[in-house]
Amino acid sequence: MLIFNKILVPIFIIINPKRTLSINEFQDWRLIMENPVCPIDYRYGRDEIRDIFGENRRLQFLLDVEAALARAHAKIGNIPRSAADEITKKASVKYVKVARVREIENETKHDIMAVTKALDEVCSGDAGKYIHLGATSYDIVDTANALQFSQSTEYLQKGLKELRKTLVNLAKKHKKTVMLGRTHGQHSTPITFGLKMAGFAMEVDRHLERMFECKSRLLIGKLSGAVGTGAALGKNALKLQELMLQDLKLGVEDVSTQIVARDRYNELLGVLCNIATSTERFGTEIRNLQRDEIGEVAEAFEAKKQVGSSTMPHKRNPITSEQICGLARVVRGFITPTYENAIQWHERDLCNSSSERFILPHSLILTDWIVYQSNIIFRNLKVFPDRMIKNMEISKGLPMAESLMTTLVSKGMGRGEAHELMRKTALKAVEKNKTLKEVFLEENKKLKLLTVDEIDYALNPSNYLGASEKIVERVIKKLDR
Repeated sequence: MLIFNKILVPIFIIINPKRTLSINEFQDWRLIMENPVCPIDYRYGRDEIRDIFGENRRLQFLLDVEAALARAHAKIGNIPRSAADEITKKASVKYVKVARVREIENETKHDIMAVTKALDEVCSGDAGKYIHLGATSYDIVDTANALQFSQSTEYLQKGLKELRKTLVNLAKKHKKTVMLGRTHGQHSTPITFGLKMAGFAMEVDRHLERMFECKSRLLIGKLSGAVGTGAALGKNALKLQELMLQDLKLGVEDVSTQIVARDRYNELLGVLCNIATSTERFGTEIRNLQRDEIGEVAEAFEAKKQVGSSTMPHKRNPITSEQICGLARVVRGFITPTYENAIQWHERDLCNSSSERFILPHSLILTDWIVYQSNIIFRNLKVFPDRMIKNMEISKGLPMAESLMTTLVSKGMGRGEAHELMRKTALKAVEKNKTLKEVFLEENKKLKLLTVDEIDYALNPSNYLGASEKIVERVIKKLDR
């Protein structure tokens, strides 16, 4: 409280010399600054994208739309150019303050009316009477949403590109780093760590494609009035809409009701949930590979100061991967209310409004954050090739049973016969706690199928990687840009 009194209040007074804090405003500021509730306010999210959805920037987006509407009217000749110029000049948070909009909304119980009244108060002359002319609230709200989408998805796309580049670099560095493939949680056949990273990189690349395609249908505004007819806008309604949205560099909703069609928002959330699922998959892989009994990779750990556990001094937990996995589930949790919001009564009800105030900022801020955090994980990832080789030895050559089988087939044995021979050989090796090579050599003495050199070649994991290196090189060629 003392810090608030001595620092924050003087700052407010310096910024707003002609305004004094009311008791209610003071309490609002104190509670927000001293006791934030949502972890996005103090724990998760990058400042740049969080700012886009902050109250100040949100107000500015709404004012930008009102100004563009006034300019469109002036171009048509519906209002004086001087009025549009004045509205444009004053449609700024430099003049229209969040605190004043809040005061008015407390009286009117209507957010957009509060914005227009606050803008009217700061406009000189009779310009104020032309504010919001012919529009309905959601002409402004949904168009402002599109402006927020435009800026926030730019940050998200940039983050995805950086993550893709990091994964490509890992694929390039480890295209020959042999490790066990695992299916059903069991040792299968060899792969390379580079191949795993190449698969992750391509997945991120597809998300970039999805985001690009989605934006062509997402960055859409509207100016069509209460039920989509544009009746209050007069005979030039369609031209007004075109001019306003061109000014804002947005597309036009083909047929609207009172709102932009919510299938567009559904698509956005679908893309965000898909990205969140991929990052959780990547994080889960790191968590599993970092388990003590596997130990093939690890998140970076700041040995000087970082603490793994409040009670177990030895712990070095994959906390960032775990954070990503947890937040990805939150993002996916928004998909159900998003789809339900698209089910409106007739030309529109208000059920979407309150939930979208949570869904839109939280889903975009959190998705951007988990992509950003994923990039940090992989950029600083510790990879242990020696441990990967050691882990292959645990199964005593069993993962190479398929390699021996295909070698037998190449020597003329039927595929089914070769499979059955290697199945029995593998079972016998497990039963007798011997290596696959030891048991197969016993069988080979009787059947005289392969030479020792051929057996050794088939049992070398580096010789059974198929087209792994070529696949990785193809990914590098495609994405290393």
